Amino acid sequence: MIRRLLLALPLVLLGWIGVMAGVMLVSDAAPGAVVLFPSPHLLERMPDAAVLGRGRFWIALQSPQEDFGRALYGAGALLVLPAGLTGCLPLPAGAGGG
Repeated sequence: MIRRLLLALPLVLLGWIGVMAGVMLVSDAAPGAVVLFPSPHLLERMPDAAVLGRGRFWIALQSPQEDFGRALYGAGALLVLPAGLTGCLPLPAGAGGG
């Protein structure tokens, strides 16, 4: 039982990452993007993108450009995930801190 769970968890994680990467490729639903393992010249190729944050292996960007995810892949991004989505369910009344 535990062996099956240990095999299933990485597959679920990879599937989730694949779905999120696909969302960025075909949709403009997310207000921002997280690029994992960005190339050194990514920002030079995306002049209208605003940097929201960065780490050693990622960079968070936002842009008003249509097909932003597709443009990031075209600029050399290896993996683009959506950022800033609110989720599937609305927040309960009074949640969110104001």
